[in-house]
Amino acid sequence: QLQLVESGGGEVQAGGSLRLSCAASGRLFESYALGWFRQAPGKERSFVAGISRSFDLTAYADSVKGRFTISRDNAKNTLYLQLNSLKPEDTAVYYCAAKAVPTATTIPPANPNYNYWGQGTQVTVSS
Repeated sequence: QLQLVESGGGEVQAGGSLRLSCAASGRLFESYALGWFRQAPGKERSFVAGISRSFDLTAYADSVKGRFTISRDNAKNTLYLQLNSLKPEDTAVYYCAAKAVPTATTIPPANPNYNYWGQGTQVTVSS
Protein backbone atom coordinates (compact mmCIF):
# COMPACT_ATOMS: atom_id res chain seq x y z
CA GLN A 1 0.00 0.00 0.00
CA LEU A 2 1.27 3.47 -0.92
CA GLN A 3 -0.32 6.83 -0.07
CA LEU A 4 0.54 9.85 -2.22
CA VAL A 5 -0.03 13.49 -1.31
CA GLU A 6 0.68 16.34 -3.74
CA SER A 7 1.53 19.90 -2.78
CA GLY A 8 2.98 23.03 -4.33
CA GLY A 9 0.18 24.03 -6.66
CA GLY A 10 -1.08 27.56 -6.92
CA GLU A 11 -1.73 30.48 -9.22
CA VAL A 12 1.06 31.98 -11.28
CA GLN A 13 1.35 34.31 -14.24
CA ALA A 14 2.38 33.07 -17.66
CA GLY A 15 6.13 32.61 -17.84
CA GLY A 16 6.37 31.83 -14.15
CA SER A 17 7.47 28.69 -12.34
CA LEU A 18 6.18 26.26 -9.74
CA ARG A 19 7.57 23.17 -8.07
CA LEU A 20 5.16 20.38 -7.26
CA SER A 21 5.95 17.74 -4.68
CA CYS A 22 4.41 14.34 -4.06
CA ALA A 23 5.13 12.84 -0.67
CA ALA A 24 4.69 9.11 -0.32
CA SER A 25 4.01 7.06 2.77
CA GLY A 26 3.97 3.32 2.92
CA ARG A 27 6.39 0.66 1.97
CA LEU A 28 8.88 0.28 -0.82
CA PHE A 29 8.60 3.68 -2.51
CA GLU A 30 11.74 2.84 -4.44
CA SER A 31 9.99 -0.17 -5.99
CA TYR A 32 7.63 1.99 -8.03
CA ALA A 33 8.04 3.95 -11.22
CA LEU A 34 6.32 7.31 -10.86
CA GLY A 35 4.40 9.66 -13.06
CA TRP A 36 2.70 13.02 -13.20
CA PHE A 37 -0.64 13.46 -14.96
CA ARG A 38 -2.91 16.46 -15.35
CA GLN A 39 -6.57 17.04 -16.02
CA ALA A 40 -8.05 20.29 -17.26
CA PRO A 41 -11.79 21.02 -16.99
CA GLY A 42 -13.73 19.06 -19.58
CA LYS A 43 -10.70 17.09 -20.70
CA GLU A 44 -9.37 13.63 -20.03
CA ARG A 45 -6.48 13.02 -17.67
CA SER A 46 -3.24 13.09 -19.65
CA PHE A 47 0.34 12.06 -19.08
CA VAL A 48 2.86 14.77 -18.27
CA ALA A 49 6.06 12.99 -17.23
CA GLY A 50 7.38 9.72 -15.85
CA ILE A 51 10.50 8.47 -14.12
CA SER A 52 11.97 5.04 -13.54
CA ARG A 53 12.61 3.43 -10.16
CA SER A 54 16.33 4.11 -10.40
CA PHE A 55 18.85 5.73 -12.75
CA ASP A 56 16.49 8.69 -13.34
CA LEU A 57 15.28 7.59 -16.75
CA THR A 58 12.52 9.96 -17.78
CA ALA A 59 9.83 10.57 -20.38
CA TYR A 60 7.78 13.66 -21.13
CA ALA A 61 4.72 14.67 -23.07
CA ASP A 62 5.68 16.71 -26.13
CA SER A 63 3.75 19.69 -24.79
CA VAL A 64 6.02 20.03 -21.73
CA LYS A 65 9.42 18.95 -23.05
CA GLY A 66 12.09 21.51 -22.27
CA ARG A 67 9.86 23.27 -19.72
CA PHE A 68 9.06 20.67 -17.06
CA THR A 69 11.48 18.42 -15.16
CA ILE A 70 10.54 15.34 -13.19
CA SER A 71 12.79 14.04 -10.42
CA ARG A 72 12.62 11.83 -7.36
CA ASP A 73 14.41 11.46 -4.05
CA ASN A 74 14.05 7.89 -2.85
CA ALA A 75 15.68 8.72 0.49
CA LYS A 76 12.87 11.24 1.16
CA ASN A 77 10.08 9.22 -0.49
CA THR A 78 9.27 12.23 -2.61
CA LEU A 79 8.56 12.91 -6.27
CA TYR A 80 8.95 16.36 -7.81
CA LEU A 81 7.85 18.23 -10.89
CA GLN A 82 9.53 21.53 -11.73
CA LEU A 83 7.32 23.61 -13.98
CA ASN A 84 9.02 26.47 -15.84
CA SER A 85 7.86 28.85 -18.58
CA LEU A 86 4.27 28.14 -17.65
CA LYS A 87 1.50 28.80 -20.15
CA PRO A 88 -2.25 29.28 -19.60
CA GLU A 89 -2.82 25.90 -21.28
CA ASP A 90 -0.89 24.26 -18.43
CA THR A 91 -3.79 25.08 -16.11
CA ALA A 92 -5.06 21.81 -14.66
CA VAL A 93 -5.21 19.62 -11.61
CA TYR A 94 -1.91 17.76 -11.39
CA TYR A 95 -1.78 14.22 -10.04
CA CYS A 96 1.12 12.01 -9.07
CA ALA A 97 0.86 8.26 -9.53
CA ALA A 98 2.87 5.15 -8.79
CA LYS A 99 3.14 1.99 -10.83
CA ALA A 100 4.70 -1.31 -9.87
CA VAL A 101 7.21 -2.23 -12.58
CA PRO A 102 9.54 -5.21 -12.95
CA THR A 103 12.87 -3.46 -13.44
CA ALA A 104 14.74 -0.44 -12.17
CA THR A 105 14.99 1.01 -15.67
CA THR A 106 11.35 0.68 -16.73
CA ILE A 107 9.85 4.06 -17.57
CA PRO A 108 6.18 4.15 -16.57
CA PRO A 109 3.60 4.29 -19.36
CA ALA A 110 1.68 7.28 -20.61
CA ASN A 111 -1.63 5.50 -20.06
CA PRO A 112 -3.30 5.92 -16.64
CA ASN A 113 -2.91 2.26 -15.66
CA TYR A 114 -1.18 2.98 -12.35
CA ASN A 115 -1.55 1.32 -8.98
CA TYR A 116 -1.80 4.39 -6.73
CA TRP A 117 -2.86 8.00 -7.17
CA GLY A 118 -2.70 11.19 -5.16
CA GLN A 119 -5.64 13.54 -4.68
CA GLY A 120 -4.29 16.25 -6.98
CA THR A 121 -3.10 19.82 -6.70
CA GLN A 122 -4.46 22.75 -8.72
CA VAL A 123 -2.16 24.75 -11.00
CA THR A 124 -3.62 27.90 -12.52
CA VAL A 125 -1.67 29.98 -15.03
CA SER A 126 -3.04 33.41 -15.87
CA SER A 127 -2.20 35.32 -19.02
